[in-house]
Amino acid sequence: MADRHPRNRTGRRPLRRGLAAAVFAAAALLASAGPGSGTGAAALAPGTQFTPLTAAVMTEPAPFEATDGRTHISYELLTTSALSSSTPLRLDQVDVLDARSHQVVGSLSGQPLAEAANPVGDPLPGADGYTPAPPAPTPTVIQGSQQWIIWIDLALDHGQPVPEVLEHHLSGAVLTPSGPSAFEETVQATPTARTAPLNLSAPVVPGTWFASESCCGNTHHRRGLAPVNGRFGVPQRLAIDWYRVGAQGQAWEGDPGQLASYLSFRQPVVAAAGGRVVEVQDGVPDNPPPVTPPVPPIADTVGNHVTVEVAPGRYLLYGHLEAGTLHVREGDCVEPGQVLGLIGNSGNSTTPHLHFQVMTTAEFFPTDSPPFTFREFRVLGQVEPRIWDDNLGLQPTGVLPIAPSPYDGPHRARYPLDREVLEF
Repeated sequence: MADRHPRNRTGRRPLRRGLAAAVFAAAALLASAGPGSGTGAAALAPGTQFTPLTAAVMTEPAPFEATDGRTHISYELLTTSALSSSTPLRLDQVDVLDARSHQVVGSLSGQPLAEAANPVGDPLPGADGYTPAPPAPTPTVIQGSQQWIIWIDLALDHGQPVPEVLEHHLSGAVLTPSGPSAFEETVQATPTARTAPLNLSAPVVPGTWFASESCCGNTHHRRGLAPVNGRFGVPQRLAIDWYRVGAQGQAWEGDPGQLASYLSFRQPVVAAAGGRVVEVQDGVPDNPPPVTPPVPPIADTVGNHVTVEVAPGRYLLYGHLEAGTLHVREGDCVEPGQVLGLIGNSGNSTTPHLHFQVMTTAEFFPTDSPPFTFREFRVLGQVEPRIWDDNLGLQPTGVLPIAPSPYDGPHRARYPLDREVLEF
């Protein structure tokens, strides 16, 4: 989201009259409650109004520093139209403000807004990695009674303070039969996390690795909205898939239909922090590459895996391991760098890789996915095309098109961005 200049002293535009007829009907109903119905009642808070959209933040926004040197805050705004199904509205702009200073720290409008918002049940266009997404339709029109998710990825410049509380200003127009009726609303004052992200060692052995499906943008991890046990969550928000890369930039060589052709296959997975093993799953067979397997049962999503509790409410997940190679059992205490198992292709995996993330629960479903950083690594380059688990083995060759990155060089206590090639 692009940085914006501050608004006026209050951080809000003057509210306009003219909400949709449904909203006015609700107001009229309240006004007709009868004489004396408001006697002795406290005055309404300034700015109280009927709003056509409701909004809820799905996680505690947590800042983390990435390889671009900026502080990122990635979270979601779940919005619901309170209008009748026959009354659409046009969402023109979403501003994120520092609730204390009323400075705008991020803004979405036009095409960027269209690409960062979608109805909760719609698939993600262009996320298959095979073809670029077609331009999302503008303006962004939300049908009455629909629920949409707005994917917010703030990027604050180096040295820019992180707001202690964020608020969200939505503006647009209700599309009534008599014409557009403008609205503005300020919603969801949300504190940001005060606890620093976990700073971890590498989850893999030293060498060159490709970080795929990392934050931020239209990836399956970042935008993986999951309805589990009656609630929406984003359980893989900041997960990273790791692929071993050879001296010639190759992720596989030979026959991509053979597991052994992938350099990641049977590479050791190591503990990125010390802790206690709280869950181990073994016995799930590897999938034959490179064709996407059927979606497995929910319990087998991450295949053979190890989960380690490293702090209160913080768990490290190491997924898609090879059956029979896990070196630990539940209850074991592990040290940083200890081998946990070998990379395989089990679970919801098409080509061998390590799925790694921080979780807030010992279980993958349901969980949340807070940020983390790595103590030290060196960025070697960037892969521009979206090459990921499902299309890696379908490339003409196994050599990744690695280009120079503006962030090449050593990094400490930072999070690798999507499709960076780095050295641990």
